[in-house]
Amino acid sequence: MELAGEDALTSVARAAAGGDRAALASFIRLAQTDVWRMHAHLYGTDLADDLTQETFLRAIGALSKFAGRSSARTWLMSIARRTGIDHLRAKSARPQVVSDEADSVSPGFSETVALNAILRDLPADRREAFVLTQLLGYSYAEAATIADCPVGTIRSRVARAREDLVIATTGAREASAM
Repeated sequence: MELAGEDALTSVARAAAGGDRAALASFIRLAQTDVWRMHAHLYGTDLADDLTQETFLRAIGALSKFAGRSSARTWLMSIARRTGIDHLRAKSARPQVVSDEADSVSPGFSETVALNAILRDLPADRREAFVLTQLLGYSYAEAATIADCPVGTIRSRVARAREDLVIATTGAREASAM
């Protein structure tokens, strides 16, 4: 049952928290694409499936504690953010394996692949703010809740990310013209 002003995901999250298994399946189905896209943009498509699965495992375990102070989507994306951060922390604690093979880049990458490569070069906080607001469509207020920082910080991070992207794409065009 959807309350006035409550979105569908929040409604099914409340039902799932109450033990409704069909609502739980709906909750996952409604949010899975957004969670996967966030992870793909921030950590790469090779990790997106695993991080998405881990996000939902954490969310399902915490559904009974979902208080509804924000939308379920914002709550879930906060869990996704922490899942990604925990992955980075664990990865940095493990020794890195270095390959002798050089990475080869073939010409003809799609624009999406090129954008993701440029996005990966952004500082993590700027990349996160840019992906949440510009690629996933969250409001600045929702992104601030997800990132656990003030709205003004999100605004400045997005502005700086845009500046960085302009510089990166201008530099790439100038290098390819040579």
